[in-house]
Amino acid sequence: MRDLTVPCDLTLVTTMLASGWVQFLIYVVLLLAITKPLGIFLCRVLDPAGKTFLDPVLKPVERLLYKLLRVNPLREHNWKQYAIAMLVFSGVSMLFTYAILRTQQYLPLNYGLTGTSPLRDANAFPPMIPHLAFNTAASFTTNTNWQSYGGESTLGYFAQMVGLVIHNFFSAAIGIAIAAVLVRGIARDKSKTVGNFWADLVRIHLYLLLPICIVYATFLVSQGMTQNFKPYTAATYVDQPAAAAATPATQPTSQPATTQPVAALAEVNGPSAATFLSAGDIPTGPSAALAQATQAATSTEPATTQPAATQPAATQAAATPPVTTQLIPGGPVASQIAIKMLGTNGGGFFNANAAYPFENPTPLSNLIQMLSIFAIPSALTWYLGHSVKNQKHGWAVWMAMFLVFASFAIFCWWAEAKGNPRVTQLGVACADGTNGNMEGKETRFGIFSSALFATITTDASCGAVNSMHDSFTPLGGMVPLINIQLGEVIFGGVGAGLYGMLVFVVIAIFIAGLMVGRTPEYLGKKIESYDVKVASLAILILTFSILCFAAYASASASSSSNSWAKQGLNNGGPHGFSEILYAYSSCTGNNGSAFAGLTANPTSGDFNGDPKYDISLAMAMLCGRFIMIIPIIAMAGSLARKKLIPVSAGSFPVASPTFVLLLIGTVFLVGALTFVPALCLGPVVEHFIMNALNHPLY
Repeated sequence: MRDLTVPCDLTLVTTMLASGWVQFLIYVVLLLAITKPLGIFLCRVLDPAGKTFLDPVLKPVERLLYKLLRVNPLREHNWKQYAIAMLVFSGVSMLFTYAILRTQQYLPLNYGLTGTSPLRDANAFPPMIPHLAFNTAASFTTNTNWQSYGGESTLGYFAQMVGLVIHNFFSAAIGIAIAAVLVRGIARDKSKTVGNFWADLVRIHLYLLLPICIVYATFLVSQGMTQNFKPYTAATYVDQPAAAAATPATQPTSQPATTQPVAALAEVNGPSAATFLSAGDIPTGPSAALAQATQAATSTEPATTQPAATQPAATQAAATPPVTTQLIPGGPVASQIAIKMLGTNGGGFFNANAAYPFENPTPLSNLIQMLSIFAIPSALTWYLGHSVKNQKHGWAVWMAMFLVFASFAIFCWWAEAKGNPRVTQLGVACADGTNGNMEGKETRFGIFSSALFATITTDASCGAVNSMHDSFTPLGGMVPLINIQLGEVIFGGVGAGLYGMLVFVVIAIFIAGLMVGRTPEYLGKKIESYDVKVASLAILILTFSILCFAAYASASASSSSNSWAKQGLNNGGPHGFSEILYAYSSCTGNNGSAFAGLTANPTSGDFNGDPKYDISLAMAMLCGRFIMIIPIIAMAGSLARKKLIPVSAGSFPVASPTFVLLLIGTVFLVGALTFVPALCLGPVVEHFIMNALNHPLY
């Protein structure tokens, strides 16, 4: 039998593997280095009377905001008042964003693809259709940032900045505030209150999110990220003969010729950007809509719709004009990406997200973006230890998170580096120094950085991507899926990771108490039936939302080849099921990433524009955010009312290796075991099919 394996340079393989370990070590060291300093700062920010080095500048602004809001920051709320304030604020801001998306054609800074006027441009992007606007408003309100659209081909700058970015700040601040409420409930002794929602919201914005994002955005601009308010640039290729030669003359076309004068691409993002226009290497736009609009905007000849096969060669060549112009999108990108990453939001300015050079220009920007995703969640574990006066407990929670994160990151890297045996059999050359899977990955990042980014973004509730998860191997793609289904408690989203993990801590302490036959006790607080019930409810909400919505869509997809769920799928079989399961897991978990083969807005067939995906995914987002948060705030109120009792010799040690192992075991047994049957029907089955020699799906 012919040997179909591809020979690889072992020295290169070793070097690439070593480089991955070095990158991982650098990342971990940097994460550890910022955890304590940022944790100390968080302690001051989340204390209404806390003092920071920013007080001389921001304290007057804080007092002014309290005055405008008519808020007394020292007057605290009980858990019900806190929950109502949070829900009302989120609901009103969601309606505000919905209104902007539905009326963006009348709003400023909406140039459209080819417009020039910052006010009421004739080529302005039209309003979002109602169900897509509802889905998008719910998505950004809940910190999910699921995007059923391409940002650069759908939304104007005003809609992006005002309609969406405000939620990147609001939802992140709310997550941090809810984590602070639960920590206060654990730390306080016989208290009826858990904090002031408005004071928390103001201080988190003023002292934490805004200052860091200003510095962060400046750094991103220095790396080459776009930050402007210009219309998109129609750039003409430098090497016109090469561009003409690259145009296929055998394809039918309905696109007109392009005669747009040369536009300086350096105006978009600095002189270095001109290197994208190299001769013979014709780049593609970030979306098909941009490429089509480029040609349509520069048309001087009528289009032809005659099939190429029926035209004479000369006529066919004349009817197929060379593609000589590309539309380069710009916009206020850096300012949005800073809070997108720091606030674990994840929604990209561009459709390709962090895989697009103007949204993630360099390896350094890639490293800092990954670091910023975990920065606040990691620091919150230090805040936990400081607040409950047991710093070792905070580090124990951090260690539990880190061990799961490291294990999954290495496993995902291994699965992707191992590659697809089907591709190997075709004789495809080595990728990234191995026979690894480079499909859907940026060559400038490679396998390790793609696998690490995918693990980080789904450990947190971020959802930003620098590679396409849908193109991962079955086992590699299963890692992001499991991360989300665990509740994204492995560092997790800003605030959401800590309060989600503390829910599992309560369950773990309850299980430990049952094992030794004594009343469960956590940091001097008795864990009673009410606490266990609301903790269990928070976990069950996640489970029921994912499985019920996924079952609903899967049943529709399997019942007919022409159903709404089937029309949105790009794949059949187990991978198609994985696309559905990932979508509802991502939306319920407020992650926002996707197996992007699933299209939430089908544009063909009998279900063109069907709203069922958009509406059901939006409902999953709202359930996963607000219905889950309410039991957690209730648990905080219950714990705050309890009397603190001295920790005794019989108390379960919450800073020991035993506690770390118990917590990890609880996360997997309670959080993941429910999803094992679904995972077996999706990625596990697909893995075995991929490795089978002759299967009809391959």
